[in-house]
Amino acid sequence: MLKWLSKLIGFAAGDGADLRPYRVVRARYDAAATTTDNFRHWANADGLSADAANNPAVRRVLRNRARYETANNSYARGIVGTLANDVIGTGPRLQMLTDDAEANRRIETDFWRWSKAVRLPEKLRTMRLAQATDGEVFAILVSNRKLPTAIQLDLRLVEAEQVTTPELSPRSRNAVDGIVFDDVGNPVEYHVLKEHPGGGRLSLRMAIDRLPAEAVIHLFRLDRAGQHRGIPDITPALPLFAQLRRFTLAVLAAAETAADFAGILYTDAPANGEADAAEPFEPIELEKRALLTMPGGWRMEQMKCEQPSTSYSEFKRELLNEIARCLNMPYNVAAANSSGYNYASGRLDHQTYFKAIRVEQSQFECVVLDRILSAWLDEAVLVADLLPTGLGPFAEWPHQWFWDGHEHVDPAKEATAQATRLASHTTTLADEYARRGLDWETQLRQRAKEIALMGQLGIVAEQSQPSSPPDDSRNDDREEDDENETATEPRARAA
Repeated sequence: MLKWLSKLIGFAAGDGADLRPYRVVRARYDAAATTTDNFRHWANADGLSADAANNPAVRRVLRNRARYETANNSYARGIVGTLANDVIGTGPRLQMLTDDAEANRRIETDFWRWSKAVRLPEKLRTMRLAQATDGEVFAILVSNRKLPTAIQLDLRLVEAEQVTTPELSPRSRNAVDGIVFDDVGNPVEYHVLKEHPGGGRLSLRMAIDRLPAEAVIHLFRLDRAGQHRGIPDITPALPLFAQLRRFTLAVLAAAETAADFAGILYTDAPANGEADAAEPFEPIELEKRALLTMPGGWRMEQMKCEQPSTSYSEFKRELLNEIARCLNMPYNVAAANSSGYNYASGRLDHQTYFKAIRVEQSQFECVVLDRILSAWLDEAVLVADLLPTGLGPFAEWPHQWFWDGHEHVDPAKEATAQATRLASHTTTLADEYARRGLDWETQLRQRAKEIALMGQLGIVAEQSQPSSPPDDSRNDDREEDDENETATEPRARAA
């Protein structure tokens, strides 16, 4: 009892009768302190869970505002469009890696024909656009009998607000706004409204389709543990988009206001001094190219237009740079303007952007493409002589996806580096072709056909190794040192 009491009051009991005080360490964080200065800034901070913070009402407001801003702001429209084009490009290409080379070619060819029939690249770009503005998108695997291919699998895209359960109670366990989960968190069932809630058709009861999880693909960015629904990628930039438009309109209004007045009459006479009478705020019609006389004691001065100010372009640049940061996009890609970049700066800024694109492409492969391929193979097994036998389950079939490569801003330097890597055996043809989004086997077969045809036609194919420019190192040093000098080489731009 004495020992417990001594710890409570800050002392420790020893073996003897003496009591010695012990030191209590207290620490604090400045960011955790609430002061009169930061109270308003942190007023909206809360401890809600991911699903509670992203409740249907919050997601609806963010979704509607993001759609409105994207539809009315040219920068927002261009940013999300560029992001979708850079991530998806012309669409992924499948390469099968089984031991049966002939079967690999048949599967790849038939899958390419099917993806073209269902417009798979276009739907993938739409899914990426929806993730940026809506926060999430759903794709339902359906059967389309009007497809010209033997595989009649198709994708039907569904917007986020159409996946919901109207009668879902907030206290329901293992269910989050249209998605039912099992005890370990796997989705089991999706509730999809038969009609879009914003379609304009009045209905007292919203009918839903209960679809199994195997038939639905849900794409969103998982930001927090326990999160089951997504919010728009441009959510942090929505207030900045509004500020950008407000600032632009304010500058335009100020310039128009100054332009509305051709001049103003001033007088240097003191109050009640000698000056001809002039009606205040009385407009005076002026003749073009005429020499005018002012009333006695009055003089006219033209309005000075001070809008846009010198800081106008700088403010817009910084605001766009902050807007694009939440998407890992450099300023010159977001603004489609590389006038302030040199060669080295452009390449450096694009490195983070290209890494983010590769991460998103990997997510598309795991969440979307592998699911589509698995469903496609389930139907392809019914087609005679299409799939090889004895290779085990489809999930174990080796394969990979190729995406559009990013063009180098200096092809000569890239060709030299590529030849050096191949000569030193630090890379392979497969890796080099994969950088460009190409299948090395397909390219080598095509090249063999070209060489054979050239031999038949008597054309000599001369192969030469690319040589590096003589002043390559000196040019690189100059480019890195002159950060503010605009380079004469092609502008760095995302592929």
